[in-house]
Amino acid sequence: MTEVRKGQAPAKLGRDEFHLRFRRAFFDPAYDELGQELGAIEQVAWEAYDEGRKAPRTVKAGPGFADPDYDLSIEWKEARDRLLAAEQHQKDPSTRNRVLVINGSARNDGTCPGEVSKSWRMTQLAREVLEADGFEADVLDLSLLNSDYDRHIHPCKGCVSTAMPLCHWPCSCYPNHAERQVNDWMNEIYERWTLAHGVVIVTPVYWYQAPAVLKLMIDRLVCADGGNPDPTSTRGKDAEQAKAIELAGWDYPKHLAGRAYGLMVHGDVAGIEGTRRSLADWLSWMGLIDAGSFAQLDRYIGYYESYAESHDTLDRDTAVQEEMRNVARAVGAAVTEIRAGRVAVVEHPLKNPRPK
Repeated sequence: MTEVRKGQAPAKLGRDEFHLRFRRAFFDPAYDELGQELGAIEQVAWEAYDEGRKAPRTVKAGPGFADPDYDLSIEWKEARDRLLAAEQHQKDPSTRNRVLVINGSARNDGTCPGEVSKSWRMTQLAREVLEADGFEADVLDLSLLNSDYDRHIHPCKGCVSTAMPLCHWPCSCYPNHAERQVNDWMNEIYERWTLAHGVVIVTPVYWYQAPAVLKLMIDRLVCADGGNPDPTSTRGKDAEQAKAIELAGWDYPKHLAGRAYGLMVHGDVAGIEGTRRSLADWLSWMGLIDAGSFAQLDRYIGYYESYAESHDTLDRDTAVQEEMRNVARAVGAAVTEIRAGRVAVVEHPLKNPRPK
C-alpha cells in the first residue's frame, strides 16, 4: 500500500481567532444590538467547527451502494438523485435537443463594472439561433458569482490527486457546514451539464487565461471525468481506502461524454488562441465531441482599441456576430447528428490503453 503523506495542514483555529473571523460577517453596525443572539449562534458554529460536523444531516445510503448502511449527506444524496434523473431525461429520445450556453465573463451591470459583458451579448446571439431552430437553450451566466448574494463556486480541493476514487460524482467536498463552506452552486451546474446534449462556452481572455469564474467551474468538473459515484466505497474521504481502490483497478468513468461542444474565445490584446486550445483540450479529454471547424472560434474584438468603446466595436463587427451564430448552429447540427445515431461518440470498439 502506498503511503498517505501528511504534514501540510495548519492547526485548527483557537476559540479567540474563530470569534474574530466569525464576527467579520457582521461588521455592519446594525448588528450591534443583536450581540447576545449572535453570541449564541457563534457558539453553535464554533462547536460545529471544533467537532468537524461537515454533514450534520445524513441518511442511510440504501440499495445500490457498496455500503448501504453508510450515513450519506442528505444534500449529496439529493444532488446525486437529481443527476440520475437528469441523465435519464437527457438520454430519452423523445426529449427536445438542449444546449447549455455558458457566459464565462465575470462582468455584469449589477456589480462594480456597471455594464454588461460582450460575452453576455454573444451568449444571447447563440440563444436566439438555437431557440429559432427549436432547441432548448439554457444560459448559464457565471458572472452571477459576483452579483448574487452569497452565491459561490468553492475551489476544487484536489481529491483526485490523492486517488481518483476519492473524487466523487457529484462532488462531496461541499457543502462543508463545519467550515461554513456553503451555498455552493455546483450541484445545480452539474445537473445543467448533465441535461445538455451540447455545450457552447463564450468567454473573454483575462491575462492570457480563462476568467476565474470559468476556471472555478472547470476545476470542479474534474469529478465528471473519472469520478466515483459511490462515496460509501471510500468511507467518505478515507485516503487509504481510495488509494487501494485505484491501485486495484479503476475504470475512470466519463460522466459527460458524448455531448457536442463549441467555443467562442475573444480578447483585445493577446491570449485568445492559447485559451481556446486549452478549453478545447479540456472538453475533448472529458469525451465531449468537437462540433467542427465552425464551432471553435477565437477573435479579437477591437484589437488594441479602448476598453471604453469595446461594445461599440462589437456593434460594428457584424462578421464576428455572425461567426458567433455559426458556433451555435454548428453545435446544434452536431447534436442532431449525435442523437440520430449517425456519429459514433461513446459506443465504439476502441479501447484507451491509458484510461487516466
